[in-house]
Amino acid sequence: MARNLLEQLREMTVVVADTGDIQAIETFKPRDATTNPSLITAAAQMPQYQGIVDDTLKGARATLGASASAAEVASLAFDRLAVSFGLKILEIIEGRVSTEVDARLSYDTEGTIAKGRDLIKQYEAAGVSKERVLIKIAATWEGIQAAAVLEKEGIHTNLTLLFGLHQAIACAENGITLISPFVGRILDWYKKDTGRDSYPSNEDPGVLSVTEVYNYYKKFGYKTEVMGASFRNIGEITELAGCDLLTIAPSLLAELQSVEGDLPRKLDPAKAAGSSIEKISVDKATFDRMHEENRMAKEKLAEGIDGFAKALETLEKLLADRLAALEA
Repeated sequence: MARNLLEQLREMTVVVADTGDIQAIETFKPRDATTNPSLITAAAQMPQYQGIVDDTLKGARATLGASASAAEVASLAFDRLAVSFGLKILEIIEGRVSTEVDARLSYDTEGTIAKGRDLIKQYEAAGVSKERVLIKIAATWEGIQAAAVLEKEGIHTNLTLLFGLHQAIACAENGITLISPFVGRILDWYKKDTGRDSYPSNEDPGVLSVTEVYNYYKKFGYKTEVMGASFRNIGEITELAGCDLLTIAPSLLAELQSVEGDLPRKLDPAKAAGSSIEKISVDKATFDRMHEENRMAKEKLAEGIDGFAKALETLEKLLADRLAALEA
């Protein structure tokens, strides 16, 4: 009997939903879910989630009191909103939710540590164990150092905006729980840089990058999990079948579910163990040098942080406007 691609993918890879849309999570029943500022901003503007937004704003006003400015209330509400969505998501899924630290702290180690602890405190106050939460941090050198401190405290992290092997190795050497290499954004960069319209899936630069990281981790026995992210098409996903986890947008989950055919395993720890790969140790000097030499990783990391920071600003304005309407 013919089976769909999503069903077969689930047998070799943990499927994660890349969305803040709770209805989509209910539809696809992933084990885990990831959110980011852009996804939370999109979800916060959907009419069906107005109640979550309003309750979060009212809670922030109650905490800060009547004398606090609208900007202060919106800022606290923004801090809490990602956790509010995370708590709703955790009611549906059996696994973990990833909640992102403010992208504007990406080069601030101490600020990131404090924010990570605060997010976990909010989850624990709501009765959720820290085992069910991944604190999502940009994979800058400073972010990786912050994540290393949190991991030692038993707070699990997901290092995002990951584009180069140097970032991946630094994460593994610092005991990070999980990394999210960005497949589609790597493809975007190469298409723009080369002027090509497309790449066959097995030559897709994002697919090749994640394959390289996966094989490196499995060859040298690192426990850090690899979760491919940011997909542009289902070809990228099927080429990474067998990856530890893949976080996939609802539209692509639906497409995988609608296509029938055989899905062979492409990434395999046994094959990786037998490959000839040179081990590299990554200290700050090596990280900085490799980052400087990798124009794609350097540009996409900076652009990703900037994009998430802009999404946060949009969300803060949206919350301030909604607060004004509620209190009018």
